[in-house]
Amino acid sequence: MPPAAPAGADRPLAATLARFLPYLWPADAPGLRVRIVAAMGFILLSKLVQVYGAPFALQGAVDRMASGDRGLATFVVLLVIGYAAARFGTVVFDNLRNAVFERVGQDAARRLAAQVFRHLHSLSLSFHLERRTGAVTKVVERGTKSIDTMLYFLLFNIAPTILELALVLGIFWTRFGVWLVVGTVVMVVVYIAFTRIVTDWRAALRERMNDLDTGAVAHAVDSLLNFETVKYFNAEDREAKRYARAVSAYADAAVKSENSLAWLNVGQAFITNLMMAGGMALVAWGWASGRFSPGDVVLVSTLLAQLFRPLDLLGMVYRTVRQGVIDMGSMFDLIDTTADVQDAADARPLAVDRAHVRLEDVRFGYGDGREILKGIDLDIPAGHTVAVVGPSGAGKSTLARLLYRFWDVTGGRITIDGQDIAGVTQESLRAAIGIVPQDTVLFNDTIGYNIAYGREGATPGEIDAAARGAAIAPFIARLPDGYDTRVGERGLKLSGGEKQRVAIARTLVKNPPVLILDEATSALDSRTEAEIVATLETIERGRTTIVIAHRLSTVVHADRIVVLDAGRVAEEGTHAELLRRGGLYAEMWARQAAEQARAEAAAETA
Repeated sequence: MPPAAPAGADRPLAATLARFLPYLWPADAPGLRVRIVAAMGFILLSKLVQVYGAPFALQGAVDRMASGDRGLATFVVLLVIGYAAARFGTVVFDNLRNAVFERVGQDAARRLAAQVFRHLHSLSLSFHLERRTGAVTKVVERGTKSIDTMLYFLLFNIAPTILELALVLGIFWTRFGVWLVVGTVVMVVVYIAFTRIVTDWRAALRERMNDLDTGAVAHAVDSLLNFETVKYFNAEDREAKRYARAVSAYADAAVKSENSLAWLNVGQAFITNLMMAGGMALVAWGWASGRFSPGDVVLVSTLLAQLFRPLDLLGMVYRTVRQGVIDMGSMFDLIDTTADVQDAADARPLAVDRAHVRLEDVRFGYGDGREILKGIDLDIPAGHTVAVVGPSGAGKSTLARLLYRFWDVTGGRITIDGQDIAGVTQESLRAAIGIVPQDTVLFNDTIGYNIAYGREGATPGEIDAAARGAAIAPFIARLPDGYDTRVGERGLKLSGGEKQRVAIARTLVKNPPVLILDEATSALDSRTEAEIVATLETIERGRTTIVIAHRLSTVVHADRIVVLDAGRVAEEGTHAELLRRGGLYAEMWARQAAEQARAEAAAETA
């Protein structure tokens, strides 16, 4: 027995299509609506010509020829020409339909894809941390592609076939009686049921075949990657046998899949030809009793043959539509995903005056119950630089993400100039903050584009000024293409220091009143770090700056240093005050100084 349909196939077709209709029939695009109406008109014309034009012209020609009257030769020739013209007209109308509707389908796909892409960027950080980017983009890609195929098969295959069936049944009812109508309806119902059952069975077989194919390839790659291990244990024959078994299992599954296609084709051909034989026999029996003409046999044969052509594709259509519903539904699931962090209903834009930042008894924990921050109080006066240091896992970088509202605090509040950031719009909040992160990721574009990304509409003069402020302008000037030099994927064509300087320049273009330096030099060597620190100290002037650092040597200039430990403020003060206090900061300073001394000694020895 064929197995049940695979998971996901139970998505309701009507509900999914209802979600898509606003994209297909846009209220703000009357021109597209006109195209849809025109395409439907071409479908109707095509079916009318196909059903009432070609078959009846051929029937008339056969009847005149059967009469034996040679004087009707001219009329018969005209009927034959009319038959050919009707067939040609059907092709013309079908292609005009495609040409008129193509813009509609592409626009619908564009609108939906753009909405999904915009929505993905509006989702909270937690969504992107929990989902694989490749999986999300694959959902969007499949959903977008399914739009075109779904529209084509539903509007240009299923709907026209239903219309043609109705027209054919009307002709059979009026010209040949109820029995031919009943036979045709029964044939179509049996044909559809048989096709669906066998197609579901074939889908399960093909899924099994694909899984075995994936397994065989994965085993081959794994075995070849572990070439040396195979040699170590004299396992060449063992690996060859395992691979042979995997390939053999795939071959068996592939044979079953191809044989199932043969059963589908044979079964469909049996049903359609049985109906063809029955219908023509019924008309031939009527001809024997004088009720029908020889042309009526040709008429029934032609109408049934035309009806069978789209039905022959029913298996592929059913499989494609079902998969399209799944893919489109998955994309709608993305649209229905709500952001964890949302603007309040009465949220207002952030009004920055002096950029005075305060954290008041801030608490935060993830959904798994871990509390990361346990009542942090931090006051950063306008224009001051405050450094946040501490051991790994103390919650330093979490502060930056909370300030950006990538997450909401679970207790306490964060304010800028007395305004709770939970009550302002995220767009205005993030416009007021600039960040130089530890791992700078650049777009696969030019240096100029990446610097200008800090603010939309930045002029070439502003880009050059930012590059000079970040001390990267001399490097860019030495490049053959200057600002048009491409940086490669994720900026891999640039060194770590060059990437950080681009990130600094990007932040200078943004020119934010609040600046976050999130371990901006931790991935750099000592020489590059010293150069970048000097640049960072320059851009900190006149801004409210939070420096999150692991290397304490980079924050000795800060107005105040806050030491976090296990989610709490362990101590705070200036560099000199903390050293005199002899607490956690002094311990970390001594440890890092010793590590630096050992590294320098090792370098001299080498």
